[in-house]
Amino acid sequence: MRDDEILTGSPLEESWLTLEQLAAACPVEPAWLRHHLEEGLIPHAGSVAGVWCFTSTSLVRARRMRQLERDFDAVPELAALVADLLEELDELRARVGSAGPV
Repeated sequence: MRDDEILTGSPLEESWLTLEQLAAACPVEPAWLRHHLEEGLIPHAGSVAGVWCFTSTSLVRARRMRQLERDFDAVPELAALVADLLEELDELRARVGSAGPV
């Protein structure tokens, strides 16, 4: 790497969390995560050699979903839909912010 190159990103982008670590960070039971994975509600997860691995994106999504389910008594599918919309909103805000002032 050259001295004039700029590194960007966040420290968690290349880190992986296990199912147990993600459950502790949310905080939820591992069974809650397994159920949501089986239903396809946490799409940012991967399985390596039979072990679930999660990124920081998975962590944010799982925390949002758990909060929606807890605070609004939302069913998992509704919480996933709202999480999808919030992720899109975050992406749009980032794109508008990176465009700079008009």
